[in-house]
Amino acid sequence: MGDVIVIQFCTLDGVVSDPDGRWGTGHGGWAFRYGPGPVSDDKFRLGARMEQGVQLYGRRTWEHFARLWPGRDGDFARLMNAVPKRVATRTGIDATAWPNSAAIDGDPLAWVKDERTRRDIVVIGSLSLVHTLAAADLVDEYRLITFPTVVGDGDRLFATGAPADFRFTVVEALDAAALTVLHRNREDESR
Repeated sequence: MGDVIVIQFCTLDGVVSDPDGRWGTGHGGWAFRYGPGPVSDDKFRLGARMEQGVQLYGRRTWEHFARLWPGRDGDFARLMNAVPKRVATRTGIDATAWPNSAAIDGDPLAWVKDERTRRDIVVIGSLSLVHTLAAADLVDEYRLITFPTVVGDGDRLFATGAPADFRFTVVEALDAAALTVLHRNREDESR
């Protein structure tokens, strides 16, 4: 049985939108002001879960990553390019743009419920998809790289407040940022 793991860069005030500045917002680019340390390699500490699971993206995040990752080199880049990737989209994707990618046929929530019976699902970015999964009570874990920045504007991961049924399992200094892992308190692990 796998978990649905959401990974996000975020600010102290919970903003997750435009961490690299690609959308040109007034608050964007905050994650890269601290150099490559906090954003390079497997800072989310997923290890084998990344290698043995599947990545899930919304279409816009997948399209952005499909332009970036195939041209990168290094161990983590090879992993990102090799792992299976699925995209929740109504419009389809050019699966040749990023190796091992495919669009989900049908309802993404049904796909997640079925897929998590076999392996972990790592959701990267894709905030509207994350909100949909959270509303359906399908998120098991949040892994956040939090930067010492307050931007005041932008989309928040927990727009209606922090989820009450999660507990901190890791809080660790990470270069100029901090890794925080919140794991769901589940009495019934059979899901």
